[in-house]
Amino acid sequence: MSRIVYRHSKPLRFIVGTVGEPGDRAFFLQIISESSSNCIAIEKSQVQALVERLQLMIRELRRNKLANLDILNQPGIRDDGQLEYPITEDFKAGVIAISYEQGNQNIDLQIQAMSEEDFSELVEEGDEDSDEETPDLLKISLSIPQVRGFCERATSVVSAGRIPCPFCGIPLNPDGHLCPRANGYRR
Repeated sequence: MSRIVYRHSKPLRFIVGTVGEPGDRAFFLQIISESSSNCIAIEKSQVQALVERLQLMIRELRRNKLANLDILNQPGIRDDGQLEYPITEDFKAGVIAISYEQGNQNIDLQIQAMSEEDFSELVEEGDEDSDEETPDLLKISLSIPQVRGFCERATSVVSAGRIPCPFCGIPLNPDGHLCPRANGYRR
C-alpha cells in the first residue's frame, strides 16, 4: 500500500480534544480545511510536548526577530468548539516535526503515522523507499495566531484531567488510589 500524504494549508480548525472520562480519555487532533478533514489519535504526552515546542518556537521567533512583530503580537485564534463527529481516526501520531517558513510567516507541522517498523525520524516526501512500507503523513501550515490559540486550548484540555493526589502528585482515580506516601493505604 502506498503512502498517503494529507495536506492542510491554513486550516479552518486545528484543535485537540478528548473522548471519554478523565483517567480513560483518548486524545485526538482534528484538522478541518475547506476541502478535507483529518482526525489523528495522539497521546497526552505528545500533546504536552507539542505545546511546549510550539511555545518555544514562538519565543525564539520573537527573540531572534525572525517573524513580523505585528503577527507575533496578534492574540491567539482560539477554537473552543467540540470535536466534530463522527470521529474517524486516520492514523496514530508517531514522529512530529515542526518548522518555520519565514517567507509566508507560517509554522509548519508534519505528523507521521506510527508504524510497526522503526521510523524514529520523519521520512520526507520523495525519500520513500519503494520496497518499504512508508507511514502516512499529515502536513499542516498554520499562522502564528492559530498556533498560539491551539496551545491555549491544548493546555486547558490536558489540565482538565484527573486532579493530583495532594500527598504524592499521582492523578487520583474516582475510587481513589494506593498512595505510595501512605505506605500503600488507599486514599
